[in-house]
Amino acid sequence: MLWLAMTTLDKLHAVPPRFWVNVLLAISTFFVLVIVVRHAARMNKLLLALLVTLLLTGVAFQWIFERNEPRFLSPYIDKIAPWFPSKIDYHQRQS
Repeated sequence: MLWLAMTTLDKLHAVPPRFWVNVLLAISTFFVLVIVVRHAARMNKLLLALLVTLLLTGVAFQWIFERNEPRFLSPYIDKIAPWFPSKIDYHQRQS
């Protein structure tokens, strides 16, 4: 039975350290998310709606500027993107 434990330990040592960093980040992100959701449940709903709206607006503007939105949202972003500045327009004006 000891040889089974040693091979498993050897296999664990062969796993790259980046994987363990990702696992640690995922676990810590989960715990932080649980804490934030519990705190948000006790918040004023109007303030919570305002914060969520600001967050989603910031993400949407970043997608429009960088044009790195998810593929399924591209048709919608294509419709509103001409009204807002983009990175391409910015670099053309700087040249």
